[in-house]
Amino acid sequence: MLKGEFTGLRAVERSDLPILLEYRNRTEYRRYFREYRELSTENQNFWFEEIVMKDPKTIMFSIVELENDRLLGACGLCYIDWVNRNADFSIYIGADDLYIDEKYAPDAGSTMALYAFNELGLHRLWTEIYEFDDLKINFFEKMGFKIEGRHRQTHWSEGKWHDSLFYSLLEDEL
Repeated sequence: MLKGEFTGLRAVERSDLPILLEYRNRTEYRRYFREYRELSTENQNFWFEEIVMKDPKTIMFSIVELENDRLLGACGLCYIDWVNRNADFSIYIGADDLYIDEKYAPDAGSTMALYAFNELGLHRLWTEIYEFDDLKINFFEKMGFKIEGRHRQTHWSEGKWHDSLFYSLLEDEL
């Protein structure tokens, strides 16, 4: 387990799947995710079996509260490019309807970034955020991520088009 001050990052376990599915299927969260549909148990099992367990370009963690081992959410590195040493950074806290908070998300995010740079030898982390996701924009900016660009009108939500914002963090910026 990777440990921060308040959170631990551990392997996603099969027993985590029902809770993570509940978190991912919250209507108020889904608008922030690339996967906009409600996920089924079959979708969740496929993700676990084929992506988490087998895909060398994905490393996912369950975020747990160190104090009591309560499952808080998930984070991970996706679309890992091992040659060019970069990956997509993904995170959310589902417990207590937090999504992105001021305690657990920064702690888990810092732990994962240190792991990505110091243990995996990655050079660059990046993320795509929709322009209306103020919590994640603030979260990534506080972590030191810099805006790289904007893709116009990539995401349809709540009856209108929204832009995608791309942020990155280099290993020497952490």
